[in-house]
Order: sequence, then structure tokens, then C-alpha cells
Amino acid sequence: MALIIVMIGALTAWLLLLVLLPLLRRGLLDQPNSRSSHSQPTPRGGGLAFVLVAVAASVISWSFGVTGPGALLPLVVFPLALVGLLDDRFNLPMGWRYGVQLFTACLLLACSPLVHGLLGLWLLFLPVLLIASTAVTNFINFMDGLDGLVAGCMAVALTAAALQLHAFLSIWALVGGLVGFLIWNWSPARVFMGDVGSIFLGALFAGLVLQAPSWPDSLALLLVATPLLGDACWCVIRRILGGQPIFKAHRLHLYQRLHQAGWTHARISSLYIVAMAVLALALMLGGLGSVWMIALIQILMGIWLDRNVAVPFPLASAAADG
Repeated sequence: MALIIVMIGALTAWLLLLVLLPLLRRGLLDQPNSRSSHSQPTPRGGGLAFVLVAVAASVISWSFGVTGPGALLPLVVFPLALVGLLDDRFNLPMGWRYGVQLFTACLLLACSPLVHGLLGLWLLFLPVLLIASTAVTNFINFMDGLDGLVAGCMAVALTAAALQLHAFLSIWALVGGLVGFLIWNWSPARVFMGDVGSIFLGALFAGLVLQAPSWPDSLALLLVATPLLGDACWCVIRRILGGQPIFKAHRLHLYQRLHQAGWTHARISSLYIVAMAVLALALMLGGLGSVWMIALIQILMGIWLDRNVAVPFPLASAAADG
């Protein structure tokens, strides 16, 4: 049944993009600049297709009284996606965007059985959980810079979440939507997902992590996204230590510096997707004990790539400043 839902979601997203692309080309055309990884004007905002697929599936779930793990999360996160779409079009102030992210994070925490289990203690952890939820949201957004990277990786992560949480309609439909979108987004991309898609995926994944049956299960699911989250987190830390503004657009992530070193979009995206697939398989077969060991190995591999293959961080930083 899950495979049928994925296929329907993929076909629906593909058809939606067929309709949306002329509109996106007129109103949301991304022009290449010095920080871009693409050289041709490309429409963004295509993530709206898989967002609508997930929201429609969530509405269907709600209408039939299906309230299992993650079933209604697309509806909870949908307002954040709309803000992302407006940001794609009008470049909203950062404070407005983060305010909506915080509000969405509060809703995700309110929906979490893990948070309810903390009883009165959850107030002590609220600031940490809010910051962590918005960090995951923004880290996924930061990683949306190469053809097929975030769409492919999140299709894997959401598949792992659907299997771990025994989710049904809405999450599997979103996996299918990402597959349908990926047909258009794989290198050379004919459309980008934009903030409407990346912010939605980041917040939804954070919400699914909070739907896990226990904190160890939650951590294990979070670690499946190590290739994306680890790259983004380490880049933010290095930029903070270097006195650089972390929300300013740049080309300093490992995936970006690998591209600067001559790796193709497809090669880098495939590497990250395969790495996440290995982590997802480890989650299914061995749980947290296996996932954290594989995640550690992948972090060490990332450090090796950073030092031996990618354009060095200081050199990339100097080029950006110049």
C-alpha cells in the first residue's frame, strides 16, 4: 500500500510542476550570481508541488480520522511553507521568518508525545528544544544549494521516519512527492525547491523526530540526517569562530567546496544520498547503536574530504570576501 501511495504522490507532484513551471518562470526566476552553484536562470519555488501533495494527503487523513504519527504534521507546518513562498518572492526580513519558525516549533512540541512525557520538567527544556527544532529547520534550508541534494536526501530520511514511526498516508505521499519533484530537480535542474520546500522539509523532519516513541529513537532518527545536518552545523560553527554572519548567503559548506573543487552536482548529491541511505539501513537493522557508529564514521569521512579534496575553508572564505 505504501508503494502505491508513493507512486500516486510522485505522479501528482510531477504533474503539478508541469502546470506550475510557466508561472514560476515568470514570477520566481533565480538569476545566477557569484554565490550560485548554477549558471543558467532557473525557476525556484518548485517545492510547492510536494508541499501540496503532503498537505492534501494530510487533509485526507484528517477527514478519515487517521491521526497516527506524522499524519497531520504537514498541516501544522503548512503556514511556514507559505511564509517560505513569500520569502522566495519578496525576500522577507529575517526576524519575521524566524518568528514564524519559533511559532511552528512550539506547535511541533505541543504535538510531541516525548515532550508530554517530561511533564513539568519540559519547561526547563523548552528553550533548548525550540532552538534545536529551528536549527534543524534552518540547517536543511542551508543545504539546499545543489541539484537534487536536499530532495534526494530528505526522501531517504522521510522513508526512514515513515518506517520507524509506522506512518501511513501523508508521509509516504510526501516521499512520493519528493520523487516526482526530483525528476525535475536532478542535475541539470529545471526547477529549484526554494524556501517553500526546504523550510517545510526541515520543520517537518524536526516534527517527525519529536514523534518518535522514545528519546533514543528520536536521536537515532535525527542521526540519519547526519550528512546534511553535520555539514551545516560544522559550517555554522566555523563561520561563528571566523566572525562571519551565519545567515548571509555563502559558498562555504563542504558540498559547495567540493563543487568548487570540480565535483559535479550529481556526484556530490549521490554521495550524500547514499550516505543517508546507509544510515537509514543501519536504523532499520540495528537502531541507535548502529546509527551512531555509522554517523561517526561518516563524520570522519567528511573531515577527510574537507582536508584533502574540497577547496580549503579559509581559501573559499577569502574568495567570498574578495
